[in-house]
Amino acid sequence: MFGSVGFPELLFIFIIALLLFGPRQLPSIGKSLGRALAEFRRASNDFKRTIEEEVAADEIKGVEQEIKKTVSEVRDAAKLDDSGPAGEAGADKDGETAEAGKSGDPQRGGE
Repeated sequence: MFGSVGFPELLFIFIIALLLFGPRQLPSIGKSLGRALAEFRRASNDFKRTIEEEVAADEIKGVEQEIKKTVSEVRDAAKLDDSGPAGEAGADKDGETAEAGKSGDPQRGGE
């Protein structure tokens, strides 16, 4: 709890505080010290939480930018694929559009 401060050190600090402040003031000083430590702990936890939230927000922004970049690349690739070899949008490798196969003609792939 106190790091490198062991029981003998705490006992020494308690005896010095008892001699300096007396037995009447020692409980109020202990309460004040306890409140100060609790407030410090609360503030440090709030600070830690704020830092963690900011780091998470930065990670989310980074992922969002990656997704936008990927979507842009996919759209660019789709635009290149739509132009096709004959320059017609939606044309297959024989130069026929997708609508031609739906005509009902069995030779053209329709039923």
